[in-house]
Amino acid sequence: MTKRTTWPMVVPAGTKTVGTARVRDDALPVGYAQRKLAEKFGTQPAHGFDEIADGADSSTARTPAYRRDAVPSLGMAKPRKAPKYRNSKCEHNGIKFDSEKERSRWFHLIQLQAAGRIRDLQLQVPFVLTERKRRDDGTWERASKYVADFVYIDVATGKQVVEDVKSIATRKNRTYVQKRKQMLAVHDITIKEI
Repeated sequence: MTKRTTWPMVVPAGTKTVGTARVRDDALPVGYAQRKLAEKFGTQPAHGFDEIADGADSSTARTPAYRRDAVPSLGMAKPRKAPKYRNSKCEHNGIKFDSEKERSRWFHLIQLQAAGRIRDLQLQVPFVLTERKRRDDGTWERASKYVADFVYIDVATGKQVVEDVKSIATRKNRTYVQKRKQMLAVHDITIKEI
């Protein structure tokens, strides 16, 4: 068994092999500033061999220091894109809400139910607008649904109330407007927008 060399290993210039390993000569030219820093601190300028031996990525070992910042790391995640309507999703006691406004409304409705003004409070209730149908070619057209944020019964009137928390921008969304009209036509329910 051979004795291992301690690190940092110094390889004299012009050496072709160290033991059974071949020394690569693909080092980048060392600039004046790097040479002066190496002389001042007594360290060897980076020449690619130590980075490879230490297990660093060979592509960054060959990249000059001033360009390493320009190379994106594969481990870095892309910055998250802001939501279309600037809402921030949140969670409370395992219940996920699409916005803080919706969560706030949920807390308010829970208080109303505790006070006895509403009953049978439900969250995220689906309503079928058009049933699933078979086309002439044998494929299926899936059903169209509307998912209401909150459904409850108003104790004073005894009527079912369907609520949807909407901002000014989302009230104008074409898909939502179409589903709101279908809810009125199919189920005879007017959606209360909060």
